[in-house]
Amino acid sequence: MTQDASFEDGKESPLNLGALDVEDLQVLSALAQDAVFPNKEMTWQPKARRFALLVNRFRWEDLTAAERRLRKPERVQSLLVFDHVLRVASQGVDRKDGDTVLSLLSIAFEAGEDGTGDLILTLAGDGAIKLEVEALEVSLKDVTRPYVAPSGQTPTHPE
Repeated sequence: MTQDASFEDGKESPLNLGALDVEDLQVLSALAQDAVFPNKEMTWQPKARRFALLVNRFRWEDLTAAERRLRKPERVQSLLVFDHVLRVASQGVDRKDGDTVLSLLSIAFEAGEDGTGDLILTLAGDGAIKLEVEALEVSLKDVTRPYVAPSGQTPTHPE
């Protein structure tokens, strides 16, 4: 008898996931929550219609509740790529200061007509990035080995 893969089976493997619909995007958003990145690691390629971020992603998938007490939390560098991007706008982001570190809270999709819409990247501190897209296509790929989170802490959010 064959069995479906479990969550634990892939625990030590690098992520390489894509989202083509809202349900998939919710998974990527959860995995990218609390990713941090300097301003200078945002890239907008208008001719390729691509917007990309090189983020230091917290490895939420790596820790069960029991492991959180026993292991140091980890981060991993990941590429977060948005395709079919027509326009990029931001609020509360000083693009002139490349060293400002931003923290990603969530990614949401506001649907328009015929598959178009806006991807909203909500940042800590009331910042946001809006990507006007022709179609929803997002990928998240780990590009380094995990490393111990410099803070040694698991991110928390007020309830």
